[in-house]
Amino acid sequence: MKLYKPLLSLLLLILLSVQAMSQDLVSKDDIQELQLQAINDTAFTLRTVTESGNLMKYNGPLPLRINGELQEATFTDGETMFSIPESAELVQVSANMGTHTMARLYRLDVEEKRGVKEFPMWLSILPPLIAIVLALIFREVLLALFAGIWIGGFVIYGLSPKSVFTGLLAVGDTYLMEALTDGDHVSVIIFSMLIGGMVAIISKNGGMAGVVNLLSRYARSAKSSQVVTWVLGVAIFFDDYANTLIVGNTMRPVTDKHRISREKLAYIVDSTAAPVAAIAFVTTWVGAELGYIKDAAAQLGIEEGAYSLFFHSLEYAYYPVLTLVFMLMLILMNRDYGTMHKAEIRARATGEVSATRTDRAGQERQQHEMAEFEPIDETRTRAINALLPVLTVICGTMIGLLYTGYNPDVWSDASLGFFRKLSITIGDSNSYTALIWASLSGVIVAIALTMSQRIMSLTETMESLTTGFKTMLPAILILVLAWSLAAVTQELYTAEYLTSLFSGNISPHFLPEITFFLAAIIAFSTGSSWGTMAILYPLMMPAAWYVCQQQGFSVEETMPIIYNVISVVLAGSVFGDHCSPISDTTILSSLASGCNHIDHVKTQLPYAITVALVANIICTNLSTFGVHWLLVYLIGAVILWGLIKLLGKKNEVEAVHATEAA
Repeated sequence: MKLYKPLLSLLLLILLSVQAMSQDLVSKDDIQELQLQAINDTAFTLRTVTESGNLMKYNGPLPLRINGELQEATFTDGETMFSIPESAELVQVSANMGTHTMARLYRLDVEEKRGVKEFPMWLSILPPLIAIVLALIFREVLLALFAGIWIGGFVIYGLSPKSVFTGLLAVGDTYLMEALTDGDHVSVIIFSMLIGGMVAIISKNGGMAGVVNLLSRYARSAKSSQVVTWVLGVAIFFDDYANTLIVGNTMRPVTDKHRISREKLAYIVDSTAAPVAAIAFVTTWVGAELGYIKDAAAQLGIEEGAYSLFFHSLEYAYYPVLTLVFMLMLILMNRDYGTMHKAEIRARATGEVSATRTDRAGQERQQHEMAEFEPIDETRTRAINALLPVLTVICGTMIGLLYTGYNPDVWSDASLGFFRKLSITIGDSNSYTALIWASLSGVIVAIALTMSQRIMSLTETMESLTTGFKTMLPAILILVLAWSLAAVTQELYTAEYLTSLFSGNISPHFLPEITFFLAAIIAFSTGSSWGTMAILYPLMMPAAWYVCQQQGFSVEETMPIIYNVISVVLAGSVFGDHCSPISDTTILSSLASGCNHIDHVKTQLPYAITVALVANIICTNLSTFGVHWLLVYLIGAVILWGLIKLLGKKNEVEAVHATEAA
């Protein structure tokens, strides 16, 4: 008996020690839930628990994202503390657990003194999903976007009967106001209005008609007019907004003359804008891209410079490059398929370049609007009156970018090459300021040319300018609503939720493919390629690095995967942006081309998906197996050529019908 008690005590001590050791050895992979508790309105405790709510005493650091901000939290016995600003109404917490990502969204019930309340993260996808579905069903983009913002407000403000009205009012007093008070947004609005005003003036003074006559020498057929449009889209590489507005408005009369559907024009305009701006060395995109890459690389301790990382990633830029190649092959082969083929049949056979969807009153109104852009004197059509203002915008933008980003220390550094200096300068520039300066200069040049040649009086010129402003109003309304919806999705952390759905224990070789589709879904849901890049670069570059390290990859084996991930974030963002009806560049392409917005989305979607599947499933996998990048591009182009031959139908029959109709 005397021996039994010490043995029992020793056994009990051992059991307690084992239990304590097991609690201390809890890894982040074992954590099943995160539980948030409010200390007060701004301070919170985060606990690691099981699914049943029992505390798991995890000890050690755990990277968390609190309302989008990366924090290195240290847990002691399964608990850590953090604080948020007083103005916050939602708390979003996400953590990378190694084998999975956990995301939780909590609402602060401060007014009712209930602390915090968790609600399903899937609700965060409702606003963009409803906006997209309604836009496709009812073909009313303004109504669809408004409904999406309203639903987002309903979710944010509590999912209660009261929040129905609170969310409705928040559409105007919160989200629209925030969209209109953002400096970058106002810059885009001003730039768009000035471009619209300039186009109206150079249309009335005969400049656009002169350009049509000049380009007619080269655009002698439907095929050559599309080639000219494609070349202009690639040539204006420095900014996607400028590309869209200038090329669409300039080439529309030319393509109309040769019976090219507005849907095809919008596709060429949209699919040469972002892909070129995304991969060119000197663009308004480069600064943002390098900034995201640099921050993620610094976090991982990668010594290679951001520009070098970007340069190496171009070897894997399959979607942007193949989009340009695919489009040119469609034009040269004179083939189309799907809804685009139907649009081309309509245009070639009947001359209806745009789908007829309006009543008689609507057609008369459209004819009246078109008459406002006809030359005031058809005998005085000079191309210089349009080319000079447009060149002023192009050259002015480049000069503005160099001026606002110039740093004498950079240009005096002998260790940097010319293109590296140019890239740094563009990256440090204020692109919105440069665009406003350039477009304002273009308007001034257009007014000066009109007045000096006495084509129109000052009053008539100002009326034309105002008419141009009015033509941009529909696009501006859609842009403002799209920005408001993007703010709602950001507040609901839609992208974080989508990211958590696709994370898991996977092979590093599959990360680029997953990253591409994840970027595409986020860009499609939010309508923002830049926003998608801002979200995914800090998430996917570290994820790729850590997964490779866990799999025992060397640095030499890891870097090609990092390059690929850098590239597919950009490519997936552009692809999702192309497909999204709430994307600002897609909306601007529709407007500049005079195409119904939903018609543009529906006709572009099959082409974008075709290139995306070939680029990501075939080309990315080939590169993973070590095939040289030049050969991968060639294989991708050959496959696309074969698909066009297989699926595409020639437009020769439509041309015959068009001749008979004439």
